[in-house]
Amino acid sequence: MSNVVTLNRPRIADAATRSAALARCFAQHRRGEEDVFWLKENAELLNILECTGTPVGPGTLEAYEGFYATALQRLEFFPQYYRFLLSLAIDLEELGLPGDAGERMVSFAARQDLPAAELSDLQRAEARRLMIRRGIDPIGDPGLDDRLAAFASRTATFALPNKKAAYELTHIVYYLSEYGRVTPKLPSEVVKSLHFAGLTAFIDQNADLLAEICIALVYMGEEPPALWARWLMRETAAFAVERGERISVADDYHEFFICNWFAACAGEPTFRKALSPERMNFTRAPRKVYPLREMSQALMMCDQRGGDWDAMRPQLAPQLSEATRETLQAAFESSQHFPAFFEGFARAARA
Repeated sequence: MSNVVTLNRPRIADAATRSAALARCFAQHRRGEEDVFWLKENAELLNILECTGTPVGPGTLEAYEGFYATALQRLEFFPQYYRFLLSLAIDLEELGLPGDAGERMVSFAARQDLPAAELSDLQRAEARRLMIRRGIDPIGDPGLDDRLAAFASRTATFALPNKKAAYELTHIVYYLSEYGRVTPKLPSEVVKSLHFAGLTAFIDQNADLLAEICIALVYMGEEPPALWARWLMRETAAFAVERGERISVADDYHEFFICNWFAACAGEPTFRKALSPERMNFTRAPRKVYPLREMSQALMMCDQRGGDWDAMRPQLAPQLSEATRETLQAAFESSQHFPAFFEGFARAARA
């Protein structure tokens, strides 16, 4: 006689049903539409669904019908949020929602010259990318791409921990590649910059940033390091999803989104969780070690700091935990650019 063990595993719905559940959650159950964070969360979700070609069911678009019907009026009253609002409306149309609100909103943004309020080249590039989707280039600056390329090509910037610069690097690639639709005309140094930023993110165990970097590498026509990709897949699978009317939405939703975006770029199924059309919370597994902090502290205290990893490793090892030593060894093995990265990271020339 045999014993039968029944496992109560949650049922994973099909991709279109999962996207509809996410849309209902973020559009109707986490924040109100008057909250700027509602704009941010939903613009990110729709952008990922649109640029990855994720199947969407009727429920996905229905969740936004009320917003879409008033999108132009919202833009007229809240022009300071024009990039969020354009992104939402245009992505909804590209996903299949009928209407021409996107075109009318772009025309309004052009008449009001809203991109003129931008101080950052990166924000101007985003505005241009959004408005060109409906036939208007609001910038007309032939030097914009050159300035973005110059920033992205300065590899030394990305050998040091600088999350803001690293995120800007990835978004330069996103905008100039039209989110993977074309190969961007960027110098080869940009790939090295992405590896430098990726090594920092991997050592820091920052799945959000590393996933963005791996997506950017794919959009550059490069294959991300296999070790980074495997680690990201494990992190993606480890996310916990909770539901309930009182649960907090101060969560790791963005990391959940970006990890699944990379999964799509890697040809893997996305959002493989038991999702439901209600208030949900997304939490990554807790971090146990902080290798980047340990490495930085050990380097700062070195009397004879050098930029040669092979020479420095024996000096650093006694000051590092076993988990950090393993992470650094994995980083070294993951990218051919590690020696050059470490030379910049060590700041030996400034010692």
